[in-house]
Amino acid sequence: MNASAEADIKSRSYEYKPCPEQGGAQADHPVIVIGAGPVGLATSIDLAQSGVKVVVLDDDNTLSNGSRAICFSKRTLEIFDRLGCGQPMVDKGVIWKTGKVFFQDNPVYEFDLLPDTAYRRPAFVNLQQYYCEAYLLDRAKDLPNLEIRWKNRLVGLEEVKDSVVLTVETPDGEYKTRAKWIVACDGGRSTTRQLMGLESKGNIFKDRFLIADIKMPAEFPPERWFWFDPPFHPGQSVLLHKQPDDVWRIDFQLGWDADPVAEREPEKVIPRVKALLGQDAEFTLEWVSVYTFVCMRMDKFRHGRVIFAGDAAHGVSPFGARGANSGVQDAENIAWKLRYVLDGKAPDSLLDTYDDERVYAADENILNSTRSTDFITPKNQASMDFRNATLELARDFPFAQRHVNSGRLSVPAVLATSALNTADIDAFGGILAPGAVAADAPVEEGGRDGWLLDMLGDSFSLVIFADEKSDVRVPKSEELAEFAQTVGPLSVLVVAPKGGLKQDVPKGYRVVTDIDGHAAKRYDGKAGTTYLMRPDQHVCARFRKFDAKAVRAALLRATCNA
Repeated sequence: MNASAEADIKSRSYEYKPCPEQGGAQADHPVIVIGAGPVGLATSIDLAQSGVKVVVLDDDNTLSNGSRAICFSKRTLEIFDRLGCGQPMVDKGVIWKTGKVFFQDNPVYEFDLLPDTAYRRPAFVNLQQYYCEAYLLDRAKDLPNLEIRWKNRLVGLEEVKDSVVLTVETPDGEYKTRAKWIVACDGGRSTTRQLMGLESKGNIFKDRFLIADIKMPAEFPPERWFWFDPPFHPGQSVLLHKQPDDVWRIDFQLGWDADPVAEREPEKVIPRVKALLGQDAEFTLEWVSVYTFVCMRMDKFRHGRVIFAGDAAHGVSPFGARGANSGVQDAENIAWKLRYVLDGKAPDSLLDTYDDERVYAADENILNSTRSTDFITPKNQASMDFRNATLELARDFPFAQRHVNSGRLSVPAVLATSALNTADIDAFGGILAPGAVAADAPVEEGGRDGWLLDMLGDSFSLVIFADEKSDVRVPKSEELAEFAQTVGPLSVLVVAPKGGLKQDVPKGYRVVTDIDGHAAKRYDGKAGTTYLMRPDQHVCARFRKFDAKAVRAALLRATCNA
Protein backbone atom coordinates (compact mmCIF):
# COMPACT_ATOMS: atom_id res chain seq x y z
CA MET A 1 0.00 0.00 0.00
CA ASN A 2 1.46 3.37 -0.99
CA ALA A 3 1.57 6.44 1.27
CA SER A 4 -1.52 8.03 -0.25
CA ALA A 5 -3.58 4.85 0.23
CA GLU A 6 -2.33 4.60 3.82
CA ALA A 7 -3.32 8.21 4.48
CA ASP A 8 -6.69 7.60 2.82
CA ILE A 9 -7.52 4.77 5.23
CA LYS A 10 -6.35 6.67 8.32
CA SER A 11 -8.45 9.70 7.37
CA ARG A 12 -11.60 7.81 6.35
CA SER A 13 -14.91 9.08 7.62
CA TYR A 14 -18.34 7.60 7.08
CA GLU A 15 -21.51 9.43 6.17
CA TYR A 16 -24.27 10.02 8.67
CA LYS A 17 -27.67 9.30 7.16
CA PRO A 18 -31.12 9.68 8.74
CA CYS A 19 -32.87 6.38 9.37
CA PRO A 20 -36.55 5.46 8.84
CA GLU A 21 -37.38 5.72 12.56
CA GLN A 22 -36.49 9.42 12.47
CA GLY A 23 -39.34 9.86 10.02
CA GLY A 24 -41.78 8.11 12.32
CA ALA A 25 -41.44 4.55 11.03
CA GLN A 26 -41.80 1.70 13.51
CA ALA A 27 -39.00 -0.84 13.64
CA ASP A 28 -38.34 -4.02 15.57
CA HIS A 29 -34.87 -5.21 14.64
CA PRO A 30 -33.66 -8.74 15.39
CA VAL A 31 -30.26 -7.51 16.66
CA ILE A 32 -28.72 -4.11 17.33
CA VAL A 33 -24.98 -3.99 17.97
CA ILE A 34 -23.59 -1.02 19.91
CA GLY A 35 -20.13 -0.02 18.70
CA ALA A 36 -18.34 -0.32 15.34
CA GLY A 37 -14.93 -1.36 16.62
CA PRO A 38 -13.38 -4.75 15.79
CA VAL A 39 -15.64 -6.67 18.19
CA GLY A 40 -18.88 -4.98 17.13
CA LEU A 41 -18.05 -5.34 13.44
CA ALA A 42 -17.05 -9.00 13.80
CA THR A 43 -20.32 -9.72 15.63
CA SER A 44 -22.47 -7.95 13.06
CA ILE A 45 -20.70 -9.46 10.02
CA ASP A 46 -20.97 -12.95 11.51
CA LEU A 47 -24.70 -12.50 12.03
CA ALA A 48 -25.37 -10.79 8.72
CA GLN A 49 -23.53 -13.25 6.51
CA SER A 50 -25.61 -16.07 8.02
CA GLY A 51 -28.90 -14.32 7.27
CA VAL A 52 -29.68 -12.24 10.37
CA LYS A 53 -30.56 -8.58 9.85
CA VAL A 54 -28.33 -6.36 11.99
CA VAL A 55 -28.14 -2.65 12.79
CA VAL A 56 -24.92 -1.20 14.23
CA LEU A 57 -24.96 2.07 16.17
CA ASP A 58 -21.75 4.06 16.59
CA ASP A 59 -21.41 7.48 18.16
CA ASP A 60 -18.52 8.44 15.85
CA ASN A 61 -17.94 8.22 12.10
CA THR A 62 -14.19 7.61 11.87
CA LEU A 63 -11.74 4.77 12.42
CA SER A 64 -9.88 4.35 15.69
CA ASN A 65 -7.42 7.05 16.65
CA GLY A 66 -3.92 5.61 16.83
CA SER A 67 -2.75 2.04 16.44
CA ARG A 68 -4.33 0.71 19.68
CA ALA A 69 -4.76 -3.07 19.34
CA ILE A 70 -2.01 -4.30 17.01
CA CYS A 71 -1.40 -8.02 17.67
CA PHE A 72 -3.91 -10.34 16.02
CA SER A 73 -3.46 -14.03 16.78
CA LYS A 74 -3.74 -17.04 14.50
CA ARG A 75 -7.17 -17.87 15.89
CA THR A 76 -8.44 -14.34 15.30
CA LEU A 77 -7.15 -14.46 11.73
CA GLU A 78 -8.98 -17.76 11.22
CA ILE A 79 -12.18 -16.09 12.44
CA PHE A 80 -11.58 -13.19 10.05
CA ASP A 81 -11.14 -15.74 7.25
CA ARG A 82 -14.59 -17.12 8.04
CA LEU A 83 -15.93 -13.55 7.99
CA GLY A 84 -14.41 -12.96 4.54
CA CYS A 85 -11.71 -10.42 5.41
CA GLY A 86 -8.68 -12.36 6.70
CA GLN A 87 -6.51 -12.14 3.59
CA PRO A 88 -6.17 -8.33 3.36
CA MET A 89 -5.18 -8.25 7.03
CA VAL A 90 -2.42 -10.81 6.47
CA ASP A 91 -1.33 -9.08 3.26
CA LYS A 92 -0.99 -5.72 5.02
CA GLY A 93 0.18 -6.90 8.42
CA VAL A 94 3.64 -7.72 9.72
CA ILE A 95 3.90 -11.49 10.21
CA TRP A 96 5.90 -12.66 13.19
CA LYS A 97 6.35 -15.61 15.53
CA THR A 98 9.70 -15.01 17.27
CA GLY A 99 10.15 -13.26 20.61
CA LYS A 100 13.37 -12.28 22.34
CA VAL A 101 13.85 -11.49 26.03
CA PHE A 102 16.69 -9.34 27.37
CA PHE A 103 17.86 -8.68 30.93
CA GLN A 104 19.74 -5.42 31.28
CA ASP A 105 21.87 -5.40 28.09
CA ASN A 106 22.15 -9.17 27.65
CA PRO A 107 19.96 -11.54 25.63
CA VAL A 108 18.29 -14.16 27.83
CA TYR A 109 16.56 -16.43 25.33
CA GLU A 110 14.22 -16.45 22.34
CA PHE A 111 11.05 -18.39 21.60
CA ASP A 112 9.12 -19.56 18.55
CA LEU A 113 5.34 -19.33 18.90
CA LEU A 114 4.57 -21.61 15.94
CA PRO A 115 7.42 -23.97 15.04
CA ASP A 116 5.03 -26.13 12.97
CA THR A 117 4.49 -24.20 9.75
CA ALA A 118 1.72 -26.40 8.28
CA TYR A 119 -1.00 -23.88 9.10
CA ARG A 120 -2.68 -21.37 6.84
CA ARG A 121 -2.22 -18.48 9.25
CA PRO A 122 0.86 -17.34 11.18
CA ALA A 123 1.18 -17.15 14.95
CA PHE A 124 0.56 -13.38 14.91
CA VAL A 125 0.12 -10.47 12.56
CA ASN A 126 0.82 -6.94 13.71
CA LEU A 127 -1.66 -4.51 12.20
CA GLN A 128 -2.85 -1.14 13.41
CA GLN A 129 -6.44 -1.22 14.64
CA TYR A 130 -7.59 1.34 12.09
CA TYR A 131 -6.59 -1.05 9.28
CA CYS A 132 -8.43 -3.90 10.98
CA GLU A 133 -11.57 -1.77 11.24
CA ALA A 134 -11.24 -0.57 7.63
CA TYR A 135 -11.06 -4.13 6.27
CA LEU A 136 -14.00 -5.22 8.41
CA LEU A 137 -16.01 -2.25 7.12
CA ASP A 138 -15.08 -3.11 3.53
CA ARG A 139 -16.53 -6.56 4.15
CA ALA A 140 -19.62 -5.10 5.85
CA LYS A 141 -20.45 -3.12 2.70
CA ASP A 142 -20.98 -6.42 0.85
CA LEU A 143 -23.78 -7.49 3.21
CA PRO A 144 -27.17 -5.96 2.34
CA ASN A 145 -28.74 -6.96 5.68
CA LEU A 146 -26.11 -5.10 7.72
CA GLU A 147 -26.78 -1.39 8.35
CA ILE A 148 -24.26 0.84 10.14
CA ARG A 149 -25.63 4.07 11.57
CA TRP A 150 -22.84 6.57 12.15
CA LYS A 151 -23.12 9.40 14.68
CA ASN A 152 -25.90 7.51 16.43
CA ARG A 153 -25.28 7.70 20.18
CA LEU A 154 -27.16 5.45 22.58
CA VAL A 155 -28.64 7.63 25.34
CA GLY A 156 -31.32 5.39 26.83
CA LEU A 157 -32.61 1.83 26.88
CA GLU A 158 -35.46 0.00 28.50
CA GLU A 159 -36.19 -3.71 28.36
CA VAL A 160 -39.85 -4.50 27.77
CA LYS A 161 -41.58 -7.85 27.52
CA ASP A 162 -39.99 -9.25 24.37
CA SER A 163 -37.56 -6.55 23.20
CA VAL A 164 -35.43 -3.57 24.18
CA VAL A 165 -36.46 0.03 23.41
CA LEU A 166 -33.48 2.26 22.62
CA THR A 167 -33.28 6.03 22.62
CA VAL A 168 -30.68 7.22 20.13
CA GLU A 169 -29.23 10.70 19.72
CA THR A 170 -28.20 11.94 16.25
CA PRO A 171 -27.24 15.27 14.64
CA ASP A 172 -30.94 15.57 13.72
CA GLY A 173 -32.24 14.88 17.20
CA GLU A 174 -33.38 11.78 19.08
CA TYR A 175 -35.39 8.79 17.92
CA LYS A 176 -36.55 5.51 19.41
CA THR A 177 -36.14 2.03 18.01
CA ARG A 178 -36.56 -1.54 19.19
CA ALA A 179 -34.58 -4.76 19.00
CA LYS A 180 -35.05 -8.34 20.12
CA TRP A 181 -31.44 -8.48 21.28
CA ILE A 182 -28.69 -5.97 22.01
CA VAL A 183 -24.96 -6.80 21.82
CA ALA A 184 -22.96 -4.10 23.61
CA CYS A 185 -19.47 -3.80 22.10
CA ASP A 186 -18.90 -0.19 23.10
CA GLY A 187 -15.57 -0.50 24.88
CA GLY A 188 -14.12 -0.20 28.35
CA ARG A 189 -16.17 2.91 29.12
CA SER A 190 -19.33 1.27 27.84
CA THR A 191 -22.27 3.66 27.66
CA THR A 192 -24.60 0.66 27.62
CA ARG A 193 -23.16 -0.58 30.88
CA GLN A 194 -23.48 2.85 32.48
CA LEU A 195 -27.09 3.29 31.35
CA MET A 196 -27.96 -0.06 32.94
CA GLY A 197 -26.23 0.83 36.22
CA LEU A 198 -23.74 -2.04 35.84
CA GLU A 199 -20.01 -2.07 36.50
CA SER A 200 -16.81 -4.00 35.97
CA LYS A 201 -14.87 -5.10 39.03
CA GLY A 202 -11.26 -6.09 39.46
CA ASN A 203 -7.77 -4.68 39.96
CA ILE A 204 -6.07 -1.49 38.88
CA PHE A 205 -2.30 -2.06 39.11
CA LYS A 206 -0.24 0.84 40.36
CA ASP A 207 2.01 1.34 37.39
CA ARG A 208 1.90 3.41 34.21
CA PHE A 209 3.15 2.64 30.72
CA LEU A 210 3.88 4.90 27.78
CA ILE A 211 3.02 3.80 24.24
CA ALA A 212 5.07 5.59 21.59
CA ASP A 213 4.34 4.74 17.97
CA ILE A 214 7.22 6.08 15.90
CA LYS A 215 7.74 6.11 12.13
CA MET A 216 11.21 5.29 10.88
CA PRO A 217 12.94 3.01 8.38
CA ALA A 218 14.85 0.36 10.31
CA GLU A 219 16.39 -3.03 9.68
CA PHE A 220 15.18 -4.67 12.89
CA PRO A 221 13.56 -8.04 12.21
CA PRO A 222 9.79 -8.51 12.70
CA GLU A 223 10.12 -9.90 16.22
CA ARG A 224 8.85 -9.08 19.70
CA TRP A 225 11.71 -7.70 21.82
CA PHE A 226 11.25 -7.26 25.56
CA TRP A 227 13.83 -5.78 27.94
CA PHE A 228 13.87 -6.06 31.72
CA ASP A 229 15.92 -3.30 33.43
CA PRO A 230 17.79 -2.18 30.28
CA PRO A 231 20.62 0.38 30.59
CA PHE A 232 18.70 2.83 28.39
CA HIS A 233 15.68 2.71 30.76
CA PRO A 234 17.08 1.45 34.10
CA GLY A 235 14.81 -0.18 36.65
CA GLN A 236 11.92 -0.49 34.23
CA SER A 237 10.86 -2.57 31.20
CA VAL A 238 10.56 -1.84 27.47
CA LEU A 239 8.78 -3.60 24.60
CA LEU A 240 9.47 -3.15 20.88
CA HIS A 241 7.16 -4.33 18.06
CA LYS A 242 7.10 -3.71 14.32
CA GLN A 243 3.93 -2.53 12.54
CA PRO A 244 3.19 -1.86 8.85
CA ASP A 245 4.26 1.38 7.14
CA ASP A 246 7.61 1.58 8.98
CA VAL A 247 5.81 2.22 12.27
CA TRP A 248 7.26 0.79 15.49
CA ARG A 249 5.42 0.33 18.78
CA ILE A 250 7.53 1.01 21.87
CA ASP A 251 6.13 0.53 25.38
CA PHE A 252 8.04 2.14 28.27
CA GLN A 253 7.26 1.28 31.88
CA LEU A 254 7.09 4.57 33.78
CA GLY A 255 6.16 3.77 37.37
CA TRP A 256 3.07 4.81 39.30
CA ASP A 257 4.36 8.29 40.17
CA ALA A 258 4.76 9.35 36.54
CA ASP A 259 2.57 12.25 35.41
CA PRO A 260 0.30 10.76 32.69
CA VAL A 261 -0.20 14.15 31.03
CA ALA A 262 3.41 15.34 31.06
CA GLU A 263 4.74 11.98 29.84
CA ARG A 264 2.79 12.37 26.58
CA GLU A 265 4.64 15.54 25.62
CA PRO A 266 7.25 15.21 22.85
CA GLU A 267 9.99 16.69 25.03
CA LYS A 268 9.52 13.72 27.39
CA VAL A 269 8.92 11.02 24.77
CA ILE A 270 11.71 11.79 22.28
CA PRO A 271 14.61 11.44 24.79
CA ARG A 272 13.27 8.05 25.88
CA VAL A 273 13.13 6.83 22.29
CA LYS A 274 16.62 8.14 21.52
CA ALA A 275 18.00 6.41 24.60
CA LEU A 276 16.83 3.14 23.02
CA LEU A 277 17.68 3.82 19.37
CA GLY A 278 20.68 6.13 19.65
CA GLN A 279 20.99 9.88 19.77
CA ASP A 280 21.30 10.13 15.99
CA ALA A 281 18.13 8.17 15.29
CA GLU A 282 15.68 9.91 12.98
CA PHE A 283 11.99 9.28 13.49
CA THR A 284 8.65 11.01 13.83
CA LEU A 285 6.02 10.46 16.50
CA GLU A 286 2.84 8.88 15.14
CA TRP A 287 0.80 8.38 18.31
CA VAL A 288 1.44 8.61 22.04
CA SER A 289 -0.63 7.34 24.95
CA VAL A 290 -0.19 6.55 28.63
CA TYR A 291 -2.12 3.70 30.19
CA THR A 292 -2.52 1.83 33.45
CA PHE A 293 -2.74 -1.94 33.83
CA VAL A 294 -6.32 -2.97 34.54
CA CYS A 295 -7.73 -6.48 34.99
CA MET A 296 -11.48 -6.52 35.57
CA ARG A 297 -14.77 -7.85 34.28
CA MET A 298 -18.51 -7.65 34.76
CA ASP A 299 -20.04 -10.24 37.08
CA LYS A 300 -22.19 -11.48 34.18
CA PHE A 301 -22.01 -10.80 30.44
CA ARG A 302 -25.69 -11.44 29.77
CA HIS A 303 -28.30 -9.19 31.35
CA GLY A 304 -31.69 -10.19 29.97
CA ARG A 305 -31.80 -9.17 26.31
CA VAL A 306 -28.56 -7.18 26.55
CA ILE A 307 -25.29 -9.08 26.03
CA PHE A 308 -21.84 -7.57 26.60
CA ALA A 309 -18.73 -8.44 24.58
CA GLY A 310 -15.12 -7.31 24.29
CA ASP A 311 -13.82 -4.51 26.50
CA ALA A 312 -17.38 -3.63 27.50
CA ALA A 313 -17.47 -6.97 29.35
CA HIS A 314 -13.86 -7.45 30.45
CA GLY A 315 -10.50 -5.69 30.40
CA VAL A 316 -6.90 -6.85 30.68
CA SER A 317 -3.46 -5.27 30.40
CA PRO A 318 -2.09 -4.87 26.85
CA PHE A 319 0.85 -7.24 27.37
CA GLY A 320 -0.15 -10.61 25.94
CA ALA A 321 -2.46 -9.27 23.19
CA ARG A 322 -5.54 -10.55 25.00
CA GLY A 323 -7.95 -7.64 24.59
CA ALA A 324 -8.95 -7.57 20.92
CA ASN A 325 -8.30 -11.28 20.40
CA SER A 326 -10.56 -12.36 23.25
CA GLY A 327 -13.16 -9.83 22.12
CA VAL A 328 -13.30 -11.29 18.61
CA GLN A 329 -13.70 -14.73 20.19
CA ASP A 330 -16.61 -13.32 22.21
CA ALA A 331 -18.12 -12.17 18.91
CA GLU A 332 -18.03 -15.57 17.23
CA ASN A 333 -19.39 -17.24 20.36
CA ILE A 334 -22.46 -15.04 20.66
CA ALA A 335 -23.21 -14.70 16.93
CA TRP A 336 -24.11 -18.32 16.20
CA LYS A 337 -26.07 -18.64 19.43
CA LEU A 338 -28.17 -15.57 18.68
CA ARG A 339 -28.82 -16.92 15.19
CA TYR A 340 -30.01 -20.28 16.48
CA VAL A 341 -32.31 -18.63 19.03
CA LEU A 342 -33.73 -16.22 16.44
CA ASP A 343 -34.29 -19.10 13.99
CA GLY A 344 -36.16 -21.08 16.63
CA LYS A 345 -33.55 -23.86 16.56
CA ALA A 346 -32.50 -23.34 20.17
CA PRO A 347 -34.12 -22.03 23.35
CA ASP A 348 -33.25 -18.76 25.02
CA SER A 349 -31.09 -20.68 27.52
CA LEU A 350 -28.44 -21.19 24.82
CA LEU A 351 -27.48 -17.54 25.38
CA ASP A 352 -26.71 -18.29 29.02
CA THR A 353 -23.91 -20.55 27.78
CA TYR A 354 -22.31 -17.49 26.17
CA ASP A 355 -22.07 -16.05 29.66
CA ASP A 356 -20.68 -19.29 31.11
CA GLU A 357 -18.10 -19.85 28.36
CA ARG A 358 -16.84 -16.32 27.90
CA VAL A 359 -16.70 -15.54 31.64
CA TYR A 360 -14.55 -18.68 31.90
CA ALA A 361 -12.33 -17.39 29.07
CA ALA A 362 -12.16 -13.90 30.61
CA ASP A 363 -11.07 -15.33 33.95
CA GLU A 364 -8.33 -17.30 32.21
CA ASN A 365 -7.13 -14.14 30.44
CA ILE A 366 -7.28 -12.10 33.63
CA LEU A 367 -5.29 -14.75 35.50
CA ASN A 368 -2.57 -14.81 32.83
CA SER A 369 -2.55 -11.03 32.52
CA THR A 370 -2.26 -10.61 36.30
CA ARG A 371 0.66 -13.04 36.44
CA SER A 372 2.40 -11.12 33.64
CA THR A 373 1.88 -7.85 35.44
CA ASP A 374 3.24 -9.24 38.71
CA PHE A 375 6.38 -10.48 36.94
CA ILE A 376 6.94 -7.32 34.91
CA THR A 377 6.28 -4.95 37.82
CA PRO A 378 7.41 -6.59 41.09
CA LYS A 379 5.72 -5.02 44.12
CA ASN A 380 8.39 -5.76 46.73
CA GLN A 381 12.06 -6.65 47.02
CA ALA A 382 11.42 -10.38 47.38
CA SER A 383 9.45 -10.41 44.11
CA MET A 384 12.18 -8.38 42.42
CA ASP A 385 14.87 -10.81 43.61
CA PHE A 386 12.85 -13.79 42.35
CA ARG A 387 12.32 -12.18 38.96
CA ASN A 388 15.98 -11.24 38.50
CA ALA A 389 17.19 -14.67 39.60
CA THR A 390 14.77 -16.29 37.14
CA LEU A 391 16.10 -14.11 34.32
CA GLU A 392 19.72 -14.93 35.19
CA LEU A 393 19.01 -18.67 35.24
CA ALA A 394 17.00 -18.51 32.00
CA ARG A 395 20.15 -17.70 30.03
CA ASP A 396 21.42 -21.25 30.54
CA PHE A 397 18.56 -23.39 31.82
CA PRO A 398 15.37 -24.08 29.85
CA PHE A 399 13.39 -24.87 33.04
CA ALA A 400 13.81 -21.24 34.14
CA GLN A 401 12.63 -19.91 30.79
CA ARG A 402 9.17 -21.31 31.49
CA HIS A 403 8.94 -18.97 34.50
CA VAL A 404 9.89 -15.80 32.61
CA ASN A 405 6.70 -13.86 31.95
CA SER A 406 6.95 -10.83 29.68
CA GLY A 407 3.30 -11.18 28.78
CA ARG A 408 2.13 -14.70 27.93
CA LEU A 409 0.66 -14.33 24.47
CA SER A 410 -3.00 -14.90 23.70
CA VAL A 411 -4.27 -18.38 22.90
CA PRO A 412 -7.97 -19.31 22.56
CA ALA A 413 -9.58 -20.71 25.68
CA VAL A 414 -10.35 -24.42 25.74
CA LEU A 415 -13.96 -24.45 26.93
CA ALA A 416 -13.48 -27.74 28.73
CA THR A 417 -16.23 -27.16 31.29
CA SER A 418 -18.91 -26.06 28.82
CA ALA A 419 -22.35 -27.57 29.27
CA LEU A 420 -22.54 -27.86 25.47
CA ASN A 421 -19.79 -30.50 25.34
CA THR A 422 -20.38 -34.24 25.17
CA ALA A 423 -17.74 -36.08 27.17
CA ASP A 424 -15.49 -38.58 25.44
CA ILE A 425 -16.52 -42.21 25.70
CA ASP A 426 -13.55 -43.40 23.62
CA ALA A 427 -9.81 -42.98 24.12
CA PHE A 428 -8.17 -40.17 22.14
CA GLY A 429 -4.70 -38.71 21.91
CA GLY A 430 -3.86 -35.10 21.15
CA ILE A 431 -5.29 -31.85 22.47
CA LEU A 432 -8.55 -31.52 20.53
CA ALA A 433 -10.87 -32.57 23.34
CA PRO A 434 -14.43 -31.21 23.47
CA GLY A 435 -14.22 -27.46 24.09
CA ALA A 436 -11.04 -26.95 22.05
CA VAL A 437 -10.86 -24.87 18.88
CA ALA A 438 -10.60 -26.99 15.74
CA ALA A 439 -7.11 -27.22 14.28
CA ASP A 440 -6.42 -26.23 10.71
CA ALA A 441 -4.49 -28.46 8.29
CA PRO A 442 -3.58 -28.40 4.59
CA VAL A 443 -5.94 -30.47 2.44
CA GLU A 444 -6.75 -30.96 -1.22
CA GLU A 445 -10.18 -30.94 -2.83
CA GLY A 446 -10.78 -31.73 -6.48
CA GLY A 447 -7.11 -31.21 -7.32
CA ARG A 448 -6.98 -27.80 -5.60
CA ASP A 449 -5.05 -27.07 -2.42
CA GLY A 450 -7.07 -25.74 0.49
CA TRP A 451 -7.43 -25.66 4.27
CA LEU A 452 -9.56 -27.74 6.57
CA LEU A 453 -11.18 -24.86 8.48
CA ASP A 454 -12.45 -23.34 5.24
CA MET A 455 -14.51 -26.48 4.67
CA LEU A 456 -16.52 -26.28 7.90
CA GLY A 457 -19.03 -23.57 6.96
CA ASP A 458 -21.22 -21.67 9.42
CA SER A 459 -23.39 -24.54 10.69
CA PHE A 460 -22.68 -27.64 12.75
CA SER A 461 -20.27 -29.93 10.91
CA LEU A 462 -19.29 -33.57 11.02
CA VAL A 463 -15.67 -34.32 10.19
CA ILE A 464 -15.19 -38.05 9.49
CA PHE A 465 -11.79 -39.63 8.87
CA ALA A 466 -11.84 -42.36 6.23
CA ASP A 467 -9.57 -45.23 5.26
CA GLU A 468 -8.16 -46.26 1.89
CA LYS A 469 -8.61 -49.95 2.67
CA SER A 470 -12.09 -50.33 4.15
CA ASP A 471 -15.46 -48.59 4.41
CA VAL A 472 -16.27 -46.33 7.35
CA ARG A 473 -19.76 -45.46 8.55
CA VAL A 474 -21.03 -42.08 7.31
CA PRO A 475 -24.51 -40.64 7.92
CA LYS A 476 -27.29 -41.57 5.55
CA SER A 477 -29.28 -38.85 3.82
CA GLU A 478 -32.36 -39.54 5.95
CA GLU A 479 -30.28 -39.24 9.11
CA LEU A 480 -29.00 -35.82 8.02
CA ALA A 481 -32.57 -34.78 7.26
CA GLU A 482 -33.62 -35.74 10.77
CA PHE A 483 -30.76 -33.73 12.27
CA ALA A 484 -31.72 -30.73 10.12
CA GLN A 485 -35.31 -30.79 11.35
CA THR A 486 -34.05 -30.53 14.91
CA VAL A 487 -31.12 -28.11 14.82
CA GLY A 488 -30.77 -26.93 11.24
CA PRO A 489 -28.30 -27.89 8.52
CA LEU A 490 -25.45 -30.25 9.33
CA SER A 491 -22.60 -30.48 6.82
CA VAL A 492 -20.40 -33.54 6.35
CA LEU A 493 -16.71 -33.43 5.55
CA VAL A 494 -14.89 -36.69 4.82
CA VAL A 495 -11.11 -36.57 5.25
CA ALA A 496 -9.42 -39.15 3.04
CA PRO A 497 -5.83 -40.39 3.24
CA LYS A 498 -3.39 -39.57 0.47
CA GLY A 499 -4.03 -42.94 -1.14
CA GLY A 500 -7.68 -42.04 -1.74
CA LEU A 501 -10.99 -43.64 -0.73
CA LYS A 502 -12.18 -47.19 -1.27
CA GLN A 503 -15.82 -46.29 -0.72
CA ASP A 504 -18.31 -43.96 -2.35
CA VAL A 505 -19.89 -41.24 -0.22
CA PRO A 506 -23.35 -39.70 -0.64
CA LYS A 507 -23.79 -36.78 -3.00
CA GLY A 508 -23.36 -33.41 -1.27
CA TYR A 509 -20.69 -34.58 1.16
CA ARG A 510 -17.34 -32.86 0.74
CA VAL A 511 -14.31 -35.09 0.42
CA VAL A 512 -10.81 -33.71 0.99
CA THR A 513 -7.42 -35.38 0.90
CA ASP A 514 -5.16 -35.11 3.93
CA ILE A 515 -2.11 -34.13 1.86
CA ASP A 516 0.68 -34.82 4.33
CA GLY A 517 -1.25 -36.45 7.15
CA HIS A 518 -1.37 -33.32 9.31
CA ALA A 519 -5.13 -33.52 9.84
CA ALA A 520 -5.05 -37.16 10.95
CA LYS A 521 -2.15 -36.40 13.29
CA ARG A 522 -3.77 -33.35 14.88
CA TYR A 523 -7.15 -35.02 15.31
CA ASP A 524 -5.85 -38.51 16.15
CA GLY A 525 -7.94 -39.38 13.12
CA LYS A 526 -7.99 -43.14 12.88
CA ALA A 527 -10.42 -44.59 10.34
CA GLY A 528 -14.00 -43.91 11.39
CA THR A 529 -13.11 -41.13 13.85
CA THR A 530 -15.92 -38.57 13.86
CA TYR A 531 -15.79 -35.01 15.21
CA LEU A 532 -18.85 -32.81 15.74
CA MET A 533 -17.95 -29.13 15.31
CA ARG A 534 -19.98 -26.14 16.46
CA PRO A 535 -20.60 -23.24 14.08
CA ASP A 536 -17.79 -21.34 15.84
CA GLN A 537 -15.39 -24.21 15.04
CA HIS A 538 -15.13 -25.51 18.61
CA VAL A 539 -15.17 -29.28 19.07
CA CYS A 540 -18.30 -30.30 20.98
CA ALA A 541 -18.12 -34.11 20.64
CA ARG A 542 -15.94 -36.84 19.15
CA PHE A 543 -16.39 -40.54 18.62
CA ARG A 544 -14.33 -43.38 17.20
CA LYS A 545 -17.12 -44.16 14.75
CA PHE A 546 -20.24 -42.40 13.51
CA ASP A 547 -23.33 -43.33 15.48
CA ALA A 548 -26.53 -41.51 14.56
CA LYS A 549 -28.03 -41.79 18.03
CA ALA A 550 -24.90 -40.48 19.73
CA VAL A 551 -24.52 -37.60 17.26
CA ARG A 552 -28.17 -36.62 17.65
CA ALA A 553 -27.78 -36.55 21.43
CA ALA A 554 -24.63 -34.42 21.11
CA LEU A 555 -26.40 -31.99 18.76
CA LEU A 556 -29.33 -31.61 21.15
CA ARG A 557 -26.91 -31.00 24.02
CA ALA A 558 -24.88 -28.47 22.03
CA THR A 559 -28.02 -26.42 21.31
CA CYS A 560 -29.62 -26.74 24.77
CA ASN A 561 -32.42 -28.83 23.26
CA ALA A 562 -31.64 -31.90 25.37
